[in-house]
Amino acid sequence: MYNVLEWLEKSVDLYAEKTAVIDENSSLTYAELMENSRRIGSALSDYARMRTPIAVLADKGTDTLSTFLGSAYAGCFYVLLNPELPIVRLTQVQSVLEAEYIVTDEKYVDIAKSLVSEEKILFIEDLKKHSINEEGLRDIRMKAVDTDPLYANFTSGSTGVPKGVVVSHRSVIDFINVFTELFSIGEEDRIGNQAPFDFDVSVKDIYSSLKTGATLVIVPRPLFSKPVELLDYICDNKVTTMIWAVSALCLISTFHGLDYKVPETVNKILFSGEVMPLKHLNSWMEHLPNATFVNLYGPTEITCNCTYHIIDRNRDYSDGVPIGNAFPNEHVFLLDDTDAEVTEQGKAGEICVRGTALALGYYRAKEQTDKHFVQNPLNDRYIDMIYRTGDLGKYNAKGEISFCGRKDFQIKHMGHRIELEEVEAAMAQIEGVERVCCIFDDIKSKLYGFYVGDIDKKELHGKMSEKLPIFMIPNALRKVDEMPLTKNGKIDRKALMAR
Repeated sequence: MYNVLEWLEKSVDLYAEKTAVIDENSSLTYAELMENSRRIGSALSDYARMRTPIAVLADKGTDTLSTFLGSAYAGCFYVLLNPELPIVRLTQVQSVLEAEYIVTDEKYVDIAKSLVSEEKILFIEDLKKHSINEEGLRDIRMKAVDTDPLYANFTSGSTGVPKGVVVSHRSVIDFINVFTELFSIGEEDRIGNQAPFDFDVSVKDIYSSLKTGATLVIVPRPLFSKPVELLDYICDNKVTTMIWAVSALCLISTFHGLDYKVPETVNKILFSGEVMPLKHLNSWMEHLPNATFVNLYGPTEITCNCTYHIIDRNRDYSDGVPIGNAFPNEHVFLLDDTDAEVTEQGKAGEICVRGTALALGYYRAKEQTDKHFVQNPLNDRYIDMIYRTGDLGKYNAKGEISFCGRKDFQIKHMGHRIELEEVEAAMAQIEGVERVCCIFDDIKSKLYGFYVGDIDKKELHGKMSEKLPIFMIPNALRKVDEMPLTKNGKIDRKALMAR
């Protein structure tokens, strides 16, 4: 197998009339999804050259998914331009991407016109009406190889310019094959999609569904500010599998949503993006005593995830939940500052990854690619590329990797080197604290601690004094009603500092 479309086509053979994807307004069977995708692919092949980007400016939904797969049928790769982003950000992305065409709908045509000339705008509704070019699609597939790009997701760049992480068919196939097998995802599952389509968590939702013949249930984004309605939607749609960001799960548990309604059909919850607070994990496990919980770790550059840890309900996680062990066919290891491998327990090193799941690099950003995708310093005998994550990890007594924070989250405060995650972990364990985020102001050399909870600042300071040395206690503690989130479901640190 060398093209993800083979999953779609096999699922059509097996489950043609089964619902493949559903959103708040529409649904498609597998047969309908393939037909729409092939029509869109035939149309796009009249415009775009193989292996070039197709920008998709649309809300997530059945049409957007059809356009993604249509881009693949055309031999191109898709890039979602999230219409919720500021126009300045979209302009930056397009300046890097230089997509010749933008696929959109009437709702976002004005935004599209600000990014490309009018004749470069294609409408999804028109593309779906195009006849299927059987010979053309066959010719494209014959010319395709598994290292062709499938999609690109743009992440923040240290230079201030967004970086487009380009991922191939081969990497997605390699990862999803083991992902679905490890966690027993099958045709009976209904996968509740939380993540935006320009965030790599959605890749697990989309392609796990296509591979196994499961149903993809797209959860409307507005519901993530309405815990009661969100739980109703999950229950009404009989979701079995939630591959969600930690913050999205915490949204429900922070407001005690599970006391209102328990999504009893859910049997798998896989979480990632941030460290899962134990009190929130325990709340979910108490309400879903038979469900499997998995901690996932990995940056976009290695195709979703590279390590996992299945939660053991009988284990003491007071020292934190490890990110675990490597997925099959991925080698995850630690390097110290001299590029020597770290093997001893308790010593921190940079988490590095090698294997088929590595991305192709950053789009039109050779300097950034060369900085992070490098020759394995442990191998000088042949080409052996690795990705340096910039994350720190260490081995625990069981040989599992524990996450120790970002290299760039290590600060120097009052003469001491401090990991912000360590301060956050200590705050999160205090009774009366629901959510925490620590931010260091380099200019003022001041450490801020933001928290959601019932405890007052004076009492919190006293409790932290019992746990941490004075140089690790935030200079300013600020109570907030909720943690602002980025579109990817992570805590928005800039928005916090603006409060």
